[in-house]
Amino acid sequence: MPEIILETKALTKRFGGLAAVKDVDAKVEKGRITAIIGPNGAGKTTFFNLISGTFPSTSGELWLEGQRVERKRPDQMAQLGIARTFQTTSLFDGATVMDNLIVGHRLRTSSGLMDAIFQTSRLKADERSCRAKAEEALDFVGLTHVANRLAADVTQEERKRIAFALALATDPKILLLDEPAGGVNPEETVGLADLIRKISATGLTVCLIEHKMDMVMGLADHIIVLDHGEKIADGTPAEIRANPLVIEAYLGAGHDAAA
Repeated sequence: MPEIILETKALTKRFGGLAAVKDVDAKVEKGRITAIIGPNGAGKTTFFNLISGTFPSTSGELWLEGQRVERKRPDQMAQLGIARTFQTTSLFDGATVMDNLIVGHRLRTSSGLMDAIFQTSRLKADERSCRAKAEEALDFVGLTHVANRLAADVTQEERKRIAFALALATDPKILLLDEPAGGVNPEETVGLADLIRKISATGLTVCLIEHKMDMVMGLADHIIVLDHGEKIADGTPAEIRANPLVIEAYLGAGHDAAA
């Protein structure tokens, strides 16, 4: 029986009279890749915002490793092991790639203002730890060669990889990837898909929102489909390809279920 690391029960988010996410029951299996798909406006990013603590839910439950967490702040969710990338990668463009990544591991350190003022041994140990974690993450995503380059000078595909590395530097349990292949070409998409497989192979749980269906079908172990804020289907890629509700709502009437 697969272990469930994250579960939502009737999770709902309303903005006034609009239900952006409505009564969504979903389960994410530990160590596997789960994709969230659906047409534009389906509620996918709002769903991620609820999981990451960006938005508090209006109602329903969010469980992480057996603990209810639906009212926790983003910093608290990060401490619990939820890391996230965004559709648009925001970096400190005036800083080096390495300096951007060093920020990520500060989440796991304990030194504070007084340590900085007095340059304590704890601060120095934390700084060494952050640099080591940043170097490890940068090597993992294949970007050691850009460590000392300004973030403003890297390519779009490299920015995506840096976002992965920044999330990995927080030592997460679940990695949320919001359109990880958005804005990159087909060859780069293949490379990013390979990187996601590499991340999953370490045992990390991955959830992604992505519109590139070839990528999703080749990557995901499990797919959840949203439409108008509601879950209309979930299952394996083969099951989703053949689901008439999904074909009508998202894949299109001309979709070949056998493809």
